[in-house]
Amino acid sequence: MVVLAQILGFLIMAIVASVASAGEPVVTYVFGDSLTEVGNNNYLQSLAKSNYPFYGIDYEGGKATGRFTNGRTIGDIISAKLGVQSPPPYLSLAPNDDAILKGVNYASGGAGILNDTGLYFIQRMTFDDQIKSFENTKEAIKAKIGEEAAEKHVNKAVYFIGMGSNDYVNNFLQPFLAAGQQYTHDEFVELLISTLGEQFTGRVTAYRLHQLGARKIVFHGLGPLGCIPSQRVKSTRGICLKQVNLWVQEFNSKVGKLIASLNKHLPYAQITFADTYPIVLDLIENPSAYGFKISNTSCCNVDTSVGGLCLPNSKLCKNRTEYVFWDAFHPTDAANAVLADRIFTTLFHEASSPAPAPYPRKFLKT
Repeated sequence: MVVLAQILGFLIMAIVASVASAGEPVVTYVFGDSLTEVGNNNYLQSLAKSNYPFYGIDYEGGKATGRFTNGRTIGDIISAKLGVQSPPPYLSLAPNDDAILKGVNYASGGAGILNDTGLYFIQRMTFDDQIKSFENTKEAIKAKIGEEAAEKHVNKAVYFIGMGSNDYVNNFLQPFLAAGQQYTHDEFVELLISTLGEQFTGRVTAYRLHQLGARKIVFHGLGPLGCIPSQRVKSTRGICLKQVNLWVQEFNSKVGKLIASLNKHLPYAQITFADTYPIVLDLIENPSAYGFKISNTSCCNVDTSVGGLCLPNSKLCKNRTEYVFWDAFHPTDAANAVLADRIFTTLFHEASSPAPAPYPRKFLKT
């Protein structure tokens, strides 16, 4: 569900980018986890895969593609509305594939801000791995069109990032992993924010996103993770876990402050923090207002505190369009479609509002 925020920010900035570039197609580079993956883990020895039934049952052709839903992601739907194709998975492309000039999706199920997040999935592309893969993409672009043109290309592109859910769901909140025992939440969230800051700036580790040329970045905040089926099952009454949601809101607040600081200090940075936590919470708490009947359990009937993917032996619900959640973590195609439509309504409202005046920017010395 947190992908709603990601696409909202992506849309606003992508439209601005399109206008600014006199009709040139929008190029997007996607970083994230299973909420935005389109098939990278198919090429890995990973336990976090969705390339089997019943995933993709409502996708074109009825086949699983590596998307963690029964059909389309919100990114697929928004791309169609914009008249462009969803960027392909990075691992499906040859290094010199011309498709890299139109955008790439690096998202990987199980990935997190921290490199040890999702460790028990065996293989996955962490955020650091995804940034390194983007570095490889940029080098390939240089070889194709030259260094100066490549720099302009990556400066003009739109980057949208959805990270952090797994750092909670598949790290801090798992009792058998070290993070939940080693850190208090205050310590853990500070570790996430400091690591994320380095991944943006590269002040310690070379070749981070800003140094690689990323300028127009959208980072979406986390949704109410305490309300997803895999967390509700931990409650004896099947209700949202209040403490988890409070932790998520603290994370969102600190990321927002980090991004505000980065925009003031990084040269030419245009980083957007999209926080739609209240909108996502409303969808979950008031599903009937959006045309759904059930939002407290999954269509695939796999609500467990460990696992929660829709395996081929799972029992599906009779009407998939009545459910907000497909499995214990991810929304249904129907939910994604409703959210995409609402995003467009919000977009048009934002587009009709006057833009704020720019403020003076303090640049870092490089």
